[in-house]
Amino acid sequence: MASGLLLGGAVAALVTAAVPAHNPSGGFVDPPPDKIVINVATVNGSGCPAGTAAVAVSEDNTAFTVTYSDYLAQVGGNSDPTAFRKNCQLNLIVHVPQGFTYAIAEADYRGFASLQAGASGVQRASYYFQGSSQTAAKTHTFPGAFNDNWQATDTTDWAQLVWAPCGVQRNFNINTEVRVNAGTSSPSKVSFMTMDSTDGDISTVYHMSWKECPGK
Repeated sequence: MASGLLLGGAVAALVTAAVPAHNPSGGFVDPPPDKIVINVATVNGSGCPAGTAAVAVSEDNTAFTVTYSDYLAQVGGNSDPTAFRKNCQLNLIVHVPQGFTYAIAEADYRGFASLQAGASGVQRASYYFQGSSQTAAKTHTFPGAFNDNWQATDTTDWAQLVWAPCGVQRNFNINTEVRVNAGTSSPSKVSFMTMDSTDGDISTVYHMSWKECPGK
């Protein structure tokens, strides 16, 4: 994917029930009416080779989705020894209307896994802003035997949300990985895990929470 590729528009299948932002006065702040724009600075990792990842923003500005087409980890059989772990780091520039800031309140991950008895799969994600020491990380483990679709949701409490700094442009980083551990499974049998949907693409939805910046 070329650096600086601009992506936007509505995503028909996008889940739009985001967690609303809390207002210190006791109410909630609706998502700002102006469109947010996400500029993809870089996409790097073994799980997202060039041209296999895309970002789009929901029509109501409460969520965005990242779609992958080549994100699979596997062990066993004739698998490459390095294929047990795949990762992808998205470095995003998120332009928001003046006077507002945002945080990722929830993230939905979906995929398929075929894990032999004794093997296990792991999905992990971390979220942080450039130059900030505050990082949110979530891990989900799937033990074998398992042969089905999987789903994981990262939900962050209000007090633990990592907010974009007001009045400062900071790139937002999302680092994801899928990992398959052979464990006690037979070395001759393949176990794999992918973030995958029925049409072969991986759709990860990030729900955005909004709040007003001081002085707005």
